[in-house]
Amino acid sequence: MPENQTKEQKKIILSGIQPTGVFTLGNYIGALKNWVAMQDDYNCAYMIADMHSLTVRQEPAKLRQQILSAFAVLLACGIDPKKSLLFFQSQVHQHAELAWVLSCNTQFGELSRMTQFKDKSAKHADNINAGLFTYPSLMAADILLYQADLVPVGEDQKQHLELTRDIANRFNNLYGNTFTVPEAYIPKVGARIMSLADPTKKMSKSDENQNAFVTILDQPEVIIRKFKRAVTDSDMVIRYQEGKDGINNLMSIYSAVTGLSYDQIERDFEGKGYGDLKLAVGEAVVEHLRPVRESYEKLMKDKAYLESCYREGAEKAASIAERTMRKVYKKVGFVGR
Repeated sequence: MPENQTKEQKKIILSGIQPTGVFTLGNYIGALKNWVAMQDDYNCAYMIADMHSLTVRQEPAKLRQQILSAFAVLLACGIDPKKSLLFFQSQVHQHAELAWVLSCNTQFGELSRMTQFKDKSAKHADNINAGLFTYPSLMAADILLYQADLVPVGEDQKQHLELTRDIANRFNNLYGNTFTVPEAYIPKVGARIMSLADPTKKMSKSDENQNAFVTILDQPEVIIRKFKRAVTDSDMVIRYQEGKDGINNLMSIYSAVTGLSYDQIERDFEGKGYGDLKLAVGEAVVEHLRPVRESYEKLMKDKAYLESCYREGAEKAASIAERTMRKVYKKVGFVGR
């Protein structure tokens, strides 16, 4: 990219992460490391999606702590508030305002087809609320408010991005060009990290088995213990190949945190056992996450700095969002505010 390229010429990329639970090693390798890397090439907006977390019952004091913790983790991972827009969704009122307008431009049948609504309804059968049903409209608002060109999406969010594109096109066709229609951003790197207890499943912070996932903030001894318990197979040969899900996962993690190729890892561990690999992966992850954990601990002790960052982020985000809202309200026929 030319050195003289301005911030305004860069494409806008938006991503959000819910503050429910501590982010896992999978979140870090699969998403957060990419977020940090993208800051120089894109005009980045990163959001703590706290409004989305209300579709499931939350304990208020715990949620508040998780929101602050998630913000500090992003800073500790290397998100720079001078380079990127970093904010709490709930502190920018335009998200809720645009969500309502877009809900009125989203068809009931479209929302009914969302597989995540079906999955979450089955999981939380005692609380199938309207927000759970309409939250793809809020997600569309999150993206369209900032005229995002690109949105990093995993498999579970592709359907929602397609709906966002449909909503944007529908609104533009009805009222004239208003929204940038976003494209999916597929990261060049970022291994898919699987569960340590069941390597056929993605690593998840909601897994009931605490040994199935490693969090960014786990203490070194906890990380080592979890890797020592990681599921492998009975083959005892350290090689990346089909059918060896546990070993493949350990090698993926080791490669992601050390930069070593699979061939190099196979050579380094030739004649060694699974126990050697598990320990080496655990120690490599500990060292890789150490600066993040240490930075996080410092940030959580400096509440004044955290507050200054999220207040400034909210002000910048609201300023951008308001430009879009003024345009939207004028297009739909509201009297200007």
